[in-house]
Amino acid sequence: MILAAVYDTKPYDREHLLPAADGHAVQWRFLEFRLTQATAATARGAQAVCAFVNDQLDRPCLEALAAEGIRLVALRCTGFNNLDVAAAKDLHLAVTRVAVYSPHAVAEHAVALLLALNRRIHRAYNRVRELNFSLHGLVGCDLHGRTAGIFGTGKIGRIMAQILRGFGMRVLAYDPFPNSSWAAATGVEYTDASSLVGLSDVVSLHVPLTPETHHLIRRETLDLMKPGAILINVSRGALIDTAALIEALKRGTLGGVGLDVYEEEEGIFFEDLSGQVLQDDELARLLTFPNVLITAHQAFLTREALADIAHTTVANLDALAQGTPFVEGSVLA
Repeated sequence: MILAAVYDTKPYDREHLLPAADGHAVQWRFLEFRLTQATAATARGAQAVCAFVNDQLDRPCLEALAAEGIRLVALRCTGFNNLDVAAAKDLHLAVTRVAVYSPHAVAEHAVALLLALNRRIHRAYNRVRELNFSLHGLVGCDLHGRTAGIFGTGKIGRIMAQILRGFGMRVLAYDPFPNSSWAAATGVEYTDASSLVGLSDVVSLHVPLTPETHHLIRRETLDLMKPGAILINVSRGALIDTAALIEALKRGTLGGVGLDVYEEEEGIFFEDLSGQVLQDDELARLLTFPNVLITAHQAFLTREALADIAHTTVANLDALAQGTPFVEGSVLA
């Protein structure tokens, strides 16, 4: 039997992890705070920890986990920019992730942000609740016939591109490893990053956060974007230089920005801060723009995706208990 300490637990985690473990050699210890070096001692007695996107899995934290006898770090997410993979290998800690979970969930949320921004749904909703039925300032545009640019054509990026093709949009894509057969079959055109940014009415980010993609969207990139273009990010916050984004918004050059992630979201997203003063000045400034729509890292949040995450996580914990191989494609260390 494997005892797994689950950090940053929310009600929807319990609802899906508990039934997924039925019939498996897995027990849970649910903890509502984040995993850091300071909280790692709470894993004592467990053989595995289950972590999420904002847990701080740096070398000091992993060393503390190893000292407590932890054998597996099971990430219930795809991205792992918050984890020191080299340190995990040095400490002989196994690390797994959920390599694939309903890519449709994330792509569809990106489309929802785009549609809401373009047709000012968020502003219209607030107006009508105050009995203001004026249409002034709510004019959008037809997406049909316009150009969308997709950074990254992995599973999510490809689905996003295909949805937008269904709208009748021209779709450009950039990826260092282009999928030419898929592009030919779907009518997507690969191009270089600068051309994509300069030609697109919509730019959507679907790449992992790496040293190469950090601040992929920065002042120089924003200066290349078409006036009135809409920028969507459902991947990782640090793909965008927030300070540069705010400056571009103040200049009025962007038509809209839809963010499901934020550069400094740790300790903010997934929490209820409604009774507090927001201490993050850049996020507070972003929230003042009428053409910015922010959701709190919820693109993954569908029943299908949560079920996929739970089943892959349980399968890897069960493999640890049985001494069998981890789920194919999920092993990081």
